[in-house]
Amino acid sequence: MTPKRPRDPNQLAKAIIDIATREKTDSQPTRESDNNRVSELARLGGLKGGRARANQLSSERRKEIAKAAAAARWKDKDR
Repeated sequence: MTPKRPRDPNQLAKAIIDIATREKTDSQPTRESDNNRVSELARLGGLKGGRARANQLSSERRKEIAKAAAAARWKDKDR
């Protein structure tokens, strides 16, 4: 992904000069490592959340949810 260039001609000229004189690099630091960290934390929460919710629900409520999910999956397949 290429970094955005300034639209203002003066700012663009300064950015080009900074790159040419190596005061500033052309590439922006990637945020991939930050995204990976956030994804890992979200996954941990997701793994814990489903099990915790299932433990909290009664067996009758879990059956109701399962039946509703099955009905939704088969809704378009009824002919």
